[in-house]
Amino acid sequence: MRRRMGGADLAAVPEVRHALREMLRHWQERDCAEVAELLISELVTNALVHTERGAVVTATIADSRLRVEVRDFAAPPAGPPLAPVRAADDATHGRGLALVRSLADDWGIRTRPLGKVVWFEMNGEAAA
Repeated sequence: MRRRMGGADLAAVPEVRHALREMLRHWQERDCAEVAELLISELVTNALVHTERGAVVTATIADSRLRVEVRDFAAPPAGPPLAPVRAADDATHGRGLALVRSLADDWGIRTRPLGKVVWFEMNGEAAA
């Protein structure tokens, strides 16, 4: 699956989630697919809210392992990177990467000359 989304196009979030759901409908592990839908929603929302140039999302399955990548095209920030800020206990924002970190089997961030790629992987078993 591959989708390109324009900047601030939050209507793309449920569309991407639905496309992933269709891609994963043959996985035997339903819980894995539901968690993957949550995590892709978080990463796509982050990319669209925090950048102006849109994003590209790709999802692939190889050897029963799902890999999702969300690439944005934001210019690198000037100066040193900011330290992460912990969300307040009652905050409604700021938990996306914490969810990815706690629910994905693996995840990471790769910087690019223009933008970055935030990715996660989940193990699952494809239906026979």
